[in-house]
Amino acid sequence: MKWMIYLLVACATLHLSAQEKQIKVIKSEFLFEEGKFFAQCHASTLEETVDGVLLASWFGGSHEGNKDVVIWGARYVDGKWTEPKVWAEAEEANPCWNPVLFRTAKENKIYLYYKVGPNPRAWWGMVKTSDDGGQTWSLARALPKGILGPIKNRPIALQDGAVVSPSSVEVSEDRWVAHVERSEDGQKSWSAYPIDHESAFNVIQPSILEHLDGRLQVLCRSKEGVVATAWSTDKGKTWSALERTNLVNPNSGTDAIRVGDHFYIVYNPDLPGRDWWEGRAKLRLAMSEDGLTWHDVLTLEDEEKGEFSYPTIMQGKDGLIHIVYTHDRKNIKHVVVKEMR
Repeated sequence: MKWMIYLLVACATLHLSAQEKQIKVIKSEFLFEEGKFFAQCHASTLEETVDGVLLASWFGGSHEGNKDVVIWGARYVDGKWTEPKVWAEAEEANPCWNPVLFRTAKENKIYLYYKVGPNPRAWWGMVKTSDDGGQTWSLARALPKGILGPIKNRPIALQDGAVVSPSSVEVSEDRWVAHVERSEDGQKSWSAYPIDHESAFNVIQPSILEHLDGRLQVLCRSKEGVVATAWSTDKGKTWSALERTNLVNPNSGTDAIRVGDHFYIVYNPDLPGRDWWEGRAKLRLAMSEDGLTWHDVLTLEDEEKGEFSYPTIMQGKDGLIHIVYTHDRKNIKHVVVKEMR
């Protein structure tokens, strides 16, 4: 059956650097039985408990933007995903959007950020927490006015304890701008800092990379056909002008992480089409040593039609790299890869 775990027969291995690292696919699986719980799903996220249990969340319902769309989640227990459960829903007749799971390395508490509202131009931020590894969740509370929470990708915790959350605003259908939200009191209060709002780039859904020298870098989805980037040398309070990377972008979400002294990004390698969903039939993993120049190291999907999009990538405590993404709006796919030397 399609929803059962399947192992890839041919493991992909490609050179990553002068150190001859290789990428090996360990596992590829779907999270649930297709069609049993909802008609459509999208925007998955990952986190790991302090005990090493994987959690995944996404939104699901009859169709994105419909009032029955809620936040679902599952836990990876004894080598398999638990049956999905509803983790959050709107009290009023509004859909839920874009969950983001997050835990700092120094605490047990897991945060579930998500959005509620009629559309991305009018939504607001919500948050729940769990103290038992995602088995139960607190009551939902709204984030302060003007704070949306992480829009698609996970925040990062800096060495000084500050949490920097990647966010953005779809001001209108014609104008998008990105920002970060910083908390210095354990995610109790937040301050927002713009990322080059005067730029000609229209960007949303940043991911944040922390370089070894302390600089922060954002990588953003754009309307301009590229992954755009900006830099901060003061822990996210001010940002350089947005500029191009060498990655194309078909107006689709990406996600990136640092692993040791290099970086990975999951992205759709295509240019924008006439409609927003075009260009999402191929999905790749790319690697960089400087955050600007990237080269592909693994093909995750390579189809002529379909939607394979909105990835999340994270590294577990065991060193394995986990990727989840939308699989044709019908399922969430989980791919586990390992760096080899």
